[in-house]
Amino acid sequence: MLLLAACSDNSKTVEADEPKTTAKAEPVKKIPKAARTVEGMITQKAGWLMEKHFDKKIEAVKTIDWFKYRNFYNETFEPIMEKEVSSYFEKHKQPTANEVYDYLVYTLGSGQYERFYQPLSTFSHGFQAPDLPTGEDQAEKKPKQANVIALVDASGSMKAAVPGGVKMDLAKEAIQQFVSELPEGTNVSLLVYGHVGTGSDADKAKSCQAIESVFPLAAYEKGAFQKATDSFQASGWTPLAGAINKAAEILSAYSADEYVNSVYVVSDGIETCDGDPVAAAKKLQDQAIQAKVHIIGFDVDDLGQKQLKAVAEAGGGAYATVKTKDELEKQMIKKWRPSIFEIVGKQGVPLNEYVDKTGELTGYKMHLIDLSNYEKNRIANAVYFLSNHQLINDKTKEETLALAEDMNELRNDHFTKVYETKKQELEEAKNNIDKEVSNWKEQWKE
Repeated sequence: MLLLAACSDNSKTVEADEPKTTAKAEPVKKIPKAARTVEGMITQKAGWLMEKHFDKKIEAVKTIDWFKYRNFYNETFEPIMEKEVSSYFEKHKQPTANEVYDYLVYTLGSGQYERFYQPLSTFSHGFQAPDLPTGEDQAEKKPKQANVIALVDASGSMKAAVPGGVKMDLAKEAIQQFVSELPEGTNVSLLVYGHVGTGSDADKAKSCQAIESVFPLAAYEKGAFQKATDSFQASGWTPLAGAINKAAEILSAYSADEYVNSVYVVSDGIETCDGDPVAAAKKLQDQAIQAKVHIIGFDVDDLGQKQLKAVAEAGGGAYATVKTKDELEKQMIKKWRPSIFEIVGKQGVPLNEYVDKTGELTGYKMHLIDLSNYEKNRIANAVYFLSNHQLINDKTKEETLALAEDMNELRNDHFTKVYETKKQELEEAKNNIDKEVSNWKEQWKE
């Protein structure tokens, strides 16, 4: 009876201990089969090790910042990966290449393809043609011609030096650059005033009558315009009102219904020939030509600033004060030029919009290519690690590497094909819009 009791006790002890042993044992995981199609790979979930330990922002870092990925992978992630795959394959001996690949995708696969594929596959350029009126009234439908007259103060005070050079020389250089960068087709004229005689009272009458169109209103031509700016030097008095009236005379044949007229003045002082430049500017603005008068006060005193600002306001234009070469160039080339571009006729797809959209589209593709290459490299690194530690044989190593490469090529070929299709759509849309606008302009040319 004692023996039976002992046997009975031992039996109960074993039966009680067995469930505990089973509970402690690691459950056998069923590794899901990795996708072998592009559609499946795009929607695959992130590998569990990637989800747990890899920063998604670093995995999707831009190509230019690839070193951030490399450093994080080498210093932080790779030791974790080696420990996990080693532990798994020490328990799962002699796996096939498919089994190795499935496990490594389950562990190291990217889960971010869909994040970038969705905007790539649904990408829309968003280009739209501008409103191009059609109808019988040609005068209202054709784009307006732009006329620009530059007025240059050549009074004696323009001989003075400022930081960067002599005011007269700097004004000539800035105007030359300004008109050279106006849109093609813009008519320009250069008026100089005060360039005859001296600042003496004896020469006042002669100097105040010195208002000359050294470059008559016409399309810009570099050589002729340069010759015009070289033809005068700073000399006498300042007939600003007379110069504005002369500009009005030149523009009188160009109604605002068909032309956009602008006058740009560079001056370093107030009217000294007894004229009223404020009234002249207002008259210019009020006439049918509706020309705006913009003025740069070049190293002027407080009184000069006050008058020149009043002239610009009366002429419906802008006023700015500059004291150096750099300030003059910045005002004329970087601030005044955009206002000129805004007044020209219709345009096709703006260059900046085209560049932005092309960059956006390319960015989606590059993110996908990088994610795909990074996944392949993670798998390859793991395969080499397993091979070096004799956890897989050479045949399995080569077959797994080939499978990873095939899947990478399949993904990248598809991403590139979708990108090229969208890029072609973008290019065709841009070319069609540009052609439509160009044809419209040609239609209404006189």
